[in-house]
Amino acid sequence: MAERSFKNEVEKLRLGAGDEFHGEGILAVTKALLQSGVSYVAGYQGAPISHLMDVLTDANDILEELGAHFEHSASEATAAATLAASVNYPLRGAITFKSTVGTNVASDALANLASGGVTGGALIIVGEDYGEGSSIMQERSHAFAMKSQIWLLDPRPNLTSIVDAVEQGFELSEVSNTPVMLELRIRACHVHGRFIAKDNVRPAFTLKDALENPVRDVSRIVLPPASFVHEQEKITKRWPAAVKFIEQRQLNEFFADGAQDFGLVLQGGLYNTVINALVLLGLSDAFGNSKIPLYVMNVTYPVVDSEIDRFCSGKRAILMIEEGQPDYIEQNLHALLRRAGIPTTVHGKDMLPMAGEYTAAAMLKGILRFVQQYAPQLIDQAALPIAARPVTAGAKPFPVPVIDQEVHARPPSFCTGCPERPIFTALKLVERELGTHHVSSDIGCHLFSILPPFNLGATTMGYGLGAAGAAAFNTRETSKRAISFMGDGGFWHNGLTSGVGNAVFNKSDNLLVIVDNNYSAATGGQDLLSSRGANPLRVTQVPIENAVRGVGVKWVRKITNTYKLEDLRDSMREALTTAERGPKVIIAQSECMLNKQRREKPLVRKALKSGQRVVRERFGVDSDTCTGDHSCIRLSGCPSLTIKPNPDPLRNDPVVTVQNSCVGCGLCGEVAHAAVLCPSFYRAATISNPTRFDRLRDRVRRAVIGFLQDRIERRLAGIESIH
Repeated sequence: MAERSFKNEVEKLRLGAGDEFHGEGILAVTKALLQSGVSYVAGYQGAPISHLMDVLTDANDILEELGAHFEHSASEATAAATLAASVNYPLRGAITFKSTVGTNVASDALANLASGGVTGGALIIVGEDYGEGSSIMQERSHAFAMKSQIWLLDPRPNLTSIVDAVEQGFELSEVSNTPVMLELRIRACHVHGRFIAKDNVRPAFTLKDALENPVRDVSRIVLPPASFVHEQEKITKRWPAAVKFIEQRQLNEFFADGAQDFGLVLQGGLYNTVINALVLLGLSDAFGNSKIPLYVMNVTYPVVDSEIDRFCSGKRAILMIEEGQPDYIEQNLHALLRRAGIPTTVHGKDMLPMAGEYTAAAMLKGILRFVQQYAPQLIDQAALPIAARPVTAGAKPFPVPVIDQEVHARPPSFCTGCPERPIFTALKLVERELGTHHVSSDIGCHLFSILPPFNLGATTMGYGLGAAGAAAFNTRETSKRAISFMGDGGFWHNGLTSGVGNAVFNKSDNLLVIVDNNYSAATGGQDLLSSRGANPLRVTQVPIENAVRGVGVKWVRKITNTYKLEDLRDSMREALTTAERGPKVIIAQSECMLNKQRREKPLVRKALKSGQRVVRERFGVDSDTCTGDHSCIRLSGCPSLTIKPNPDPLRNDPVVTVQNSCVGCGLCGEVAHAAVLCPSFYRAATISNPTRFDRLRDRVRRAVIGFLQDRIERRLAGIESIH
């Protein structure tokens, strides 16, 4: 069950030649694949490209009609290896995953693919997760493209350019026998726009043709001496062929060339931000009619020498706008111009930030500084945005807020009702008894446990590598055991072998907790082998427990309801204290609350609309009983738990309250019980469309409670009269 369904939108993929397509960038990419005659598509979900997998899933019928095969890969490495189909056959194939982590996982397969080369077009669509919206380490795909010589496309972020890049990417790959990487930045993935569609194309050479007419070419396999020939081919044949195609098809673009004796060189993906900055400086209109020459590199690797020479010749200076570090392209430009004897001055990181996303503000300041140095007369100081105006003598500087002091940090956290939160609550309770332990974390929602209120986790090494990250702590010199975590997504990605299998092989005595929430939840709720629901396209309902026992783990405990805090706590305590040697695995299993709500809310709305009786549970706190200790918040961290003023005028400490976002998971009450906290939590049932019996029961309850409350008040009144 994906985060979002594209069942309605995918019908746009049937548009034909001349029709105008309106939609999101991800949907446009899919349409471009179909227009290009793609034979097969594979991939692994990950932000910001997750929705491409969701679109392909919902469009599977259309793909099958065209004879194209699509599958969810077990990992990015699996997806990359799928492109082997294009090595010997004229089959166009595309894969997709998150970069840079996905590219790192796929690196072995991609390096082999790039070495031997391809016959059919091979396109690698990566979601470039760099900048302020990123969730990973800050690295770029550019280094990998250079390392393995994979051509890198970075198109202008509009639908026409993106669609052209997909179609031209296949052609470039075939012309140069080289895989092509198409990077889509976060904003490009979700940009909306339009383009003129073409007819979808059924592959001229199909997978059936390839299977029935097998081809074998030993020279394409990476073994000496062929591998040495591959290196020479890259330079003497593939590179020149790629450069020729890029020049002839004008993949890179020149705008306003000759307008000034200086100009801007920029990555295609930064075009919109550059134009916005120029508009604010009065150097362009909103339609991109710039007053300053622009060289837009929709292909950022390879750099085309002749185009750089053409753009820079006769110019005093250029500003290389290259987001992130190292400054690969800027260094390349210095070398090219010096070799060509062109004296143009190259600016870049001296005027723009060395690292970090090139936001509108960063771009504005850098371009302004460049233009003021070479043509200050072009800048209307009075029309400058306030943040870009220079500070004159005696004037008060424009106040720049100090973020750390004025804005409260809002780190990512678990959702309301998340079934993973009680796992870490249980561990905190165990550590009260047994002391702290070394905890190896893993990629996924469970990584939020490193933040308050749990503060658990010392390292994270990559998706599914939680157990591997604790491997060095497999020692008999202490009775303490390391604890590691792994999600069900990471488990099937590579954790079964790198974590569980490795622990069995090396006789580990540590504890691994597998967080099983039924989905690859952090990437949008895609199904897994162990998902509970039936999937018409995939095999599901394969128990993790069977796989774990299958590789040799003897000590396994499965908790099927993570909200039962005592069960979790007792299992963890047992795993950390038992005399039994060998790896210990706890499978903590409850469905992701977000996906559960997505499934159940439409059913509830339908039932309410039809007049059916609907019961919804939620929890609350009795303000008169709450002591204001707030241990429940520290041990739960639920977003629905907060504080409010104490209604008792004799007590100053605020009391806990439960907001209406409560989904009734019951963890707060479980925490209060398992941790022996105050008994202030209560459970309430909200009944919609009540029956006659419900109404009668409610009247009786109100009468009894009212009588008891009046009795208490009469007693208190009597005490007050005595005093």
